[in-house]
Amino acid sequence: MSTRTDRVSDLIKGEISRLLLREVRDPRIGFVTITGAEVSPDLKAVKIYVSVLAAPEARHVSLKALNAATGFFRRTLFKNLRLRFAPAVSFHLDESLERGDRIERVLRQIHGEADPATGPDEEE
Repeated sequence: MSTRTDRVSDLIKGEISRLLLREVRDPRIGFVTITGAEVSPDLKAVKIYVSVLAAPEARHVSLKALNAATGFFRRTLFKNLRLRFAPAVSFHLDESLERGDRIERVLRQIHGEADPATGPDEEE
């Protein structure tokens, strides 16, 4: 990625976070964290990666609500960031946090440590 796309990506990530915190009032969205933004080289499309603190079914409801509001995000990004083009916005679940947690639990089991989610090992 070029420095321009990096800068635009960071700006978009910050603006989406601000909008979710202050302006979006949809209760279906729930507790969402923006984990990343990937801008196309021509700056006409952006993929926003989100992590949702909820059950798997609720994650998909949140993602669906976010994608239903892409028109609002597109218009607001264009207006607030003074971009040349209004980028097409799409939201995607970032499951890297869950994968990392799963890997950490497996590694703890391998090394015989207690899993904080399940409590101390019974063998000790």
